Amino acid sequence: MTVYYAVVAIAILALIVLARNFVDLKAHDEGTEEMKDLAQIIRDGAKTFLSREYRIIVPTAIVVALIYTTFMEVTSGLTFVLGALMSSCACLVGMRGGTYGNVRTTNAARVTGYMSRTIRIALMSGSISGFAVPAFGILGASIVWILSGGLDANVAGKSLIEIVTGLDLGTSASSLAMRLTTYSLGCSTVAMFNRVAGGNYTKAADISADIVGKNVMNLPEDDSRMPNTIADFIGDCVNDIAGNLSDLQESFVATPVAVVLVSLQSFGARADLLAAACVYPFILAGGGLLASVIGVNYIILKNRKQIKVIDGVETEVSREDVDPEDELNRATIVSAIAVALIGLFSARAVFGDIALPNSFRVGWISPCVAAVLGMISSVAVGKLTEVYTSLKSRHVKRLAYMSLEGEAFVVTEGDAIGSLSVLAPSAVIVVSMIISCSLCGAYGIAIAALGMLSFVGTTVSIDAFGPVADNAGGIAESCHLDPEVRAITDELDAVGNTTAAIGKGNAIGAAAFATVALIMSFIGSFPLPDFSEAMTWVMILGGIFIGGALIEFFISILTRNTISAAKDLADAGARQLNNNPKILTGEMRPDYESIISKASDDALRHMFLPAILALIVPVGCGFLFGPVFILGLLVGATAYAIGRALFMGNSGGAFDNGKKFIECGMLYQLGEDGEPITDKDGNHIVIGKGTPAHKAAVTGDTVGDTRKDVVGVALDIFIKMMSTVSNSLAPMFYAFQLFR
Repeated sequence: MTVYYAVVAIAILALIVLARNFVDLKAHDEGTEEMKDLAQIIRDGAKTFLSREYRIIVPTAIVVALIYTTFMEVTSGLTFVLGALMSSCACLVGMRGGTYGNVRTTNAARVTGYMSRTIRIALMSGSISGFAVPAFGILGASIVWILSGGLDANVAGKSLIEIVTGLDLGTSASSLAMRLTTYSLGCSTVAMFNRVAGGNYTKAADISADIVGKNVMNLPEDDSRMPNTIADFIGDCVNDIAGNLSDLQESFVATPVAVVLVSLQSFGARADLLAAACVYPFILAGGGLLASVIGVNYIILKNRKQIKVIDGVETEVSREDVDPEDELNRATIVSAIAVALIGLFSARAVFGDIALPNSFRVGWISPCVAAVLGMISSVAVGKLTEVYTSLKSRHVKRLAYMSLEGEAFVVTEGDAIGSLSVLAPSAVIVVSMIISCSLCGAYGIAIAALGMLSFVGTTVSIDAFGPVADNAGGIAESCHLDPEVRAITDELDAVGNTTAAIGKGNAIGAAAFATVALIMSFIGSFPLPDFSEAMTWVMILGGIFIGGALIEFFISILTRNTISAAKDLADAGARQLNNNPKILTGEMRPDYESIISKASDDALRHMFLPAILALIVPVGCGFLFGPVFILGLLVGATAYAIGRALFMGNSGGAFDNGKKFIECGMLYQLGEDGEPITDKDGNHIVIGKGTPAHKAAVTGDTVGDTRKDVVGVALDIFIKMMSTVSNSLAPMFYAFQLFR
């Protein structure tokens, strides 16, 4: 148990560092009265939205918890609630970091004029989210393990109905496995609600603001005269921060749980090997959290102001010529190297003195190699994402120049980029999966998934950096600050778009690994059928077909809900501007509260069905057709969802930066020879904001918004939730299936 107590200590240490960063962040000034006022509106709007959302989440979680406690293991409902609680804590803490950090990032750019100092504040704000995700996640999992008595108490657990009535349902499950699974499911449930509701809120506000503000009213980006813009600022916080970090926490928790489930099935006959296989993922997760704290704070401290004595005078000095992308990459590199070293030494300590089976192809180092392979896959998927979505990408440049031809060409080219981007990362994931499986079987696949997310603290810190920078730029525009301020925040925002796309790619890759491990665990939860029977294959293939169709159904619901909400918000925003001409002249302030309230109402009204679909479908199909059909369902849904998620995320990222390419003044008028035309002074003629090309790019961005921030990011949670639910109920599916 010593290791698990040590992991708890690391999680508490990370929370202490988080609190210290938050205190340091709040000590910085918010800026002008106008900036403070706008920041307070964003903060209050985000807080109100989450409080209303949790009025729906809490009773839903209680109902699900009661069902698990009644029909499965007696304490599984409590662990489900603990998972939901830990996910909620990470969500709320990260939200506070984002809503306090956005305006301070703007002010850092305004007061200092230095990129280094602005990066520092934005990353400090992001670190609050980054450290909260793994700290709360691994803290809860370790508490479940310790209070369960670990492997020594790994016995079949009775359900409440068996204890009270004595009725034997004919099902049993490992208490430890059930508790860890339901803990993970609690995290997943909150993540799904946050993703669906937050995505609907922010993209409805963003799309309506772009359509009405930019394309109809010809207003600048993030103009505060467009009331939907302020709702979009709030949406960035509730989705890109709160939704994203609950998403990645769910992934982070699901992977060590998958490792434990696979270990219980693969090494159950060997107590020493089972103990080693179960303790290693906790060491890797705890070590990764420690590495993230080191890597992120290294960059934060590196970019602080320094007082030096120059010519006998104490002078404030800041780093100059700082590339934000390089700074964020350094944080990732430092964290990754630290995790790899921890993984190596801990593998030697844990597995070195055990007689390992032949499945460990290269001995005690096999799990470490699998974990490092997961890290390499994470970097590779991220880099491939960057190839298709970065502002510097030739694909994004081509997309931007397509805007000269009109909206249809933009959308078609964006679709082509999305489709093109699927093959390479899929190949990386498959090859890594095959190699990790060859190293140490299903255990290797699960460890590789954990390797991808082992330094999630750094990944989320950098990911949260993006919406903070986006909000900072919006505040600069809305508060009419100098263009130099917006130039700094725009550069950070462009990098943030890429880091967000990379984060989405990593989440999708980790979901693929984790879901495959969960599917393999599911297969071991019931007696295998006779594969020579025709009905077995009918059930499997039928499940595959329904799994793929289910993904399209899920996509349709999310897309239609978002577009419906965006249309309503666009109408409401346009009515305000048309009925009150003084808003456009600056004589009257828009009614922000009514738009914010409407965005919340629409998001919450459309949240419930897609959020619980991943709970309902496996349960219904499992009791109807049994676990073999569910096996096909999970395989079909996973295979289909990974490709669609990559397409959605990468095409959406390309659309976003295609628009940003124009807004940064990088699109030039071309001559007949295809070369940029210059004016009489030899300068390129820029095609910028407000032009037909820019409006075409804005249209493309509105198409991509729903893809990357609503649909793509929800698909990985969807398939993991279905796999987790199926694992927890597999014995009951086998015992009570209607069609055998």
